[in-house]
Amino acid sequence: MKELFGAYAHEIVFLHVLSAFIWVGGMIAIRFAVHPVLQTIEDPKIKLGKTLQITGKLFHLVLPFIIILLVTGLIMVIALDGHHAEQKFLFITKEAIWTIMALNFLWMYIKRKSAWELFQNNELSKAKAKVTNIPNLLLPINILLGVVALWLGVSLRGL
Repeated sequence: MKELFGAYAHEIVFLHVLSAFIWVGGMIAIRFAVHPVLQTIEDPKIKLGKTLQITGKLFHLVLPFIIILLVTGLIMVIALDGHHAEQKFLFITKEAIWTIMALNFLWMYIKRKSAWELFQNNELSKAKAKVTNIPNLLLPINILLGVVALWLGVSLRGL
């Protein structure tokens, strides 16, 4: 890993940061720009359908970036002896945050997928119940954690 990081450090850090920005930025855009507009749709079926479609697109967009974030993070931790460095607490805290975010994302992904199936079967109230917590609880948790993780990442880079 040290050789890989030594040869491609710039690219690995770039992909890591880009992935974090796409994931966190996508969540911020959906929650604070798209979600309020969706709430203006009066027809409940159209509102729910568009919400499920948009979150589905976001989740599929960010999934490869979550994987890239994980892989590049592991490369950097191993190559830079992150767990043995003087900033060990920051490394472990950042890893814990991204892990919690990934598990939260997985939970949202499963809930949305299940809601989409219910929606396709015209079980609107059950579908809506599946995703009710996503915009007002689960997504804001990931946004907050993502911003903290980005801050820690900048701190680890010594800036």
